[in-house]
Amino acid sequence: MLRFDNAPKKATNLSLNSKVLEMAREMGMNLSQTVDELLAAEVKRRYWERWAEDNKEAIAAYNERIAREGLPLAKYRSFGRSLGDGRQD
Repeated sequence: MLRFDNAPKKATNLSLNSKVLEMAREMGMNLSQTVDELLAAEVKRRYWERWAEDNKEAIAAYNERIAREGLPLAKYRSFGRSLGDGRQD
């Protein structure tokens, strides 16, 4: 799992739009916290986007197998029976 909590903070320099920075300060925004949260969200989004791209062949193969053979152990399920076993007949 991709987690960033409890990581130490590191000082850095950023170049930001001066008008946006001025308004953020006027609004009392915590710039470090805001940038940290937004950057973490973007890193996670890009990580999972890359993961999906890197694994698209395996995911497609798995989905094809389920469509062909059905879900493993589907006959033992006691829920979702109306949904079938995953096979495309």
